[in-house]
This record gives sequence, C-alpha cells and structure tokens, in this order.
Amino acid sequence: MKKIRIGIVGYGNLGRGVEASLKQNSDMTLVAVFSRRDPCILTLLTKDAQAVHMDHVLDYKEKIDVMILCGGSATDLPTQSPEMATHFSLVDSFDTHELIPTHYDRVDAAAKLGKTIGIISVGWDPGLFSLNRLYGEAVLPQGETFTFWGAGLSQGHSDAIRRIKGVLNGVQYTIPKEKAINMARTGNGRNLITRDKHSRVCYVVAAEGADKEKIETTIKTIPNYFADYETVVHFVTAEELQLNHSKMPHGGFVIRRGETGQDGNQHVMEHQLKADSNPEFTSSILVCYARAAYRLHQLGQSGAKTVFDIAPALLSMKTNEQLRTELL
Repeated sequence: MKKIRIGIVGYGNLGRGVEASLKQNSDMTLVAVFSRRDPCILTLLTKDAQAVHMDHVLDYKEKIDVMILCGGSATDLPTQSPEMATHFSLVDSFDTHELIPTHYDRVDAAAKLGKTIGIISVGWDPGLFSLNRLYGEAVLPQGETFTFWGAGLSQGHSDAIRRIKGVLNGVQYTIPKEKAINMARTGNGRNLITRDKHSRVCYVVAAEGADKEKIETTIKTIPNYFADYETVVHFVTAEELQLNHSKMPHGGFVIRRGETGQDGNQHVMEHQLKADSNPEFTSSILVCYARAAYRLHQLGQSGAKTVFDIAPALLSMKTNEQLRTELL
C-alpha cells in the first residue's frame, strides 16, 4: 500500500507531537521536518526522515503529499500557509477565531493557484469543538451555545506571550468560571459576556533588566488574545516555570441548550475534552485531517477547506464498509 508522504513545518511541541502521532497511523510516513533552525541540532524520532532547513523546502515539492504546518498563529501561519499552499497540500492549526475568514480567503486563493488543498484551523478549537457547535445548532435550532476552554495551557496564547520583547519564556492558562458553566447548563447564561466566562493566568520569565510593567501591559492589551479577558500576570524564574508549568494539559466544554416541541421540552447537548497534552492531542487531529487533504487532492479538488467541509469518513484509515459495519 502506498503511504501518504508527510512533511512537518516547525519542530516545537506541536511538530514533535505530529511526528509521534504519525507512528500510530500506518498509512502515513514522515519524509522530512522543515525548520528555520540549523537541521544539525534537530534530533528526530523517525529513523528515515530528514531534518531540512526551510530554505530548501521547495526541493521536496514532488516528494511530499501533505505538509502539516506547526507554527504559531500570531506570526507564522498568516504568511506560511498561503505561501506553502501554492506548492503543497497542507493542514494548519490557525486558531485566531476572529481572523479565520481572512486567513481562509488567502489560503483559498493560493491553493487554487497551486491546485492544492489547504485545510485550515484544524485542532480541537477551532476544529472538533466547531463541529460540536454546528451539530448543536443544527439539531436544536431554538437554543443557545456556550463554549468554555480549560482549565489548561493554551499553546497559541503562550506563543503570543513568548514573542513579546523582554520575555524569555512564558505560558498562559485559560480558566473557565464554574458559575458561568452552571448558568449555561441551567438556561441562565444568555447574558454572559467574554469576561464573565473565563480568566487568563500568565506565568512569565522576563529577561534581566526587562521592563516588567511594560510586558504586563503589553500582554493584557493584545487584541483577540487577552484584551477582552480578566488577565493576571505572574513573573517567575526559569526554574519555577520548568518545575511547575512544563506539562501542557487542556480541555473544555461545548454546551448547547435548546427546546423542542409544543411543550417546550428542554435538552442539553454537551461535549467535554480532557487532554493530558494539548500539543499531542492537537497533533493527532492534524494528522487525520492530513489524510483527508490527501484524499481530496487525489480526487482533483483544490482550494481552502475547514472541518465543516470534510466528510468524517475521509479522516479514518478504515474503509467505508468497515465504518458501516463497526461504527454505524
């Protein structure tokens, strides 16, 4: 059986998670990992895969079926995804919800030009949680949907912190407010605003001599990430960060409450995620959507896609017959 040839762009937590996930998917093989860093300092888990500098990515145009982009949404993916889509089918995890329509349009234009597939904003949110929101609204059109994230470490928000001048390292936790969750479940949450539902807690390692007050203000005013939330910033040492904040759990809830019938019967649909490792779980989602990107490209399709456009069967290693027999 011909295996789907995968390339990974970026070899941080997410990239390493993708490599580990590929080992659990027997129909895929990792060809190369592309990085802006010196390839000589990268130690891959995959014996036959190559570490390659980003400057040489186009040398692999005929050797890779799907690129999985593992950069950050703040500065990497807005430029990387459209650039890559002109040459490779790809999957990315762009997660700035407010900017997804613009990102989609840019990738769509590039992918149509390159006759490739670009599946954007893949992960658990946006991604799987987006599907649960859609299912909830479709099944219960008279109702309300609430999404709560955490408690857990956000990769995108942590990445945004680390890019601030004077920050050596940092992580951000999203904390859902229990009172708001209960209000959503019981039908009393319609007036909840962003600040009511979550708080954000940041742990930051500042460079020696850095202006901590300026760093804190910068964090709290980043649009789309922190500006709309109750945000707390703690400055810690590198040792404290490593000791207490090196693991990356996450999770959340999608709650749809609605009514049906003449008597106003109430229904609650709820999806919950608890992940020990945010990057490893996100990576596993990226990998199965890479399978869908490959299959759609084989069918001659091109352009940008989101999780809403992908039939579930395209994600699975199993045949349609197996799916009907085993899962339907």
